[in-house]
Amino acid sequence: MKKLLLSVFAIMMGGIMALAPLVASVPAFAKTCAGVETSILECSDDDGNGNGIKHILNLVVEIMTIGVGIFGTIGIVISGIQYLTAGGNEEQTRKAKRRIFEIVIGLFAYVLIYAVLYFLLPDFKPFSG
Repeated sequence: MKKLLLSVFAIMMGGIMALAPLVASVPAFAKTCAGVETSILECSDDDGNGNGIKHILNLVVEIMTIGVGIFGTIGIVISGIQYLTAGGNEEQTRKAKRRIFEIVIGLFAYVLIYAVLYFLLPDFKPFSG
């Protein structure tokens, strides 16, 4: 399980590192929106609805944040119930503690990735409407 967790974390960090040059070179990727040459991160339709990468990224991060929150909460509750019903069985107690620890590590990794994304895009505002 530890190898799986490390693999998932490495894949997520590799994805962020692969996207960093794209974000750093955004001015090179200009697009004409409503007659004005602008970054593809901020391109929007004529009616003002964002359809650029920033809008899609915000939507993906919002969905991932909700999913991580829901699954993290469900995992903690199930592990807590497993811990409470262990009845002195050391093996069950150890498994429950280990699962809670792994969930907390996963939540911390997601918060770290969110912080890196916020650092790369300072005006990144998911859940802003």
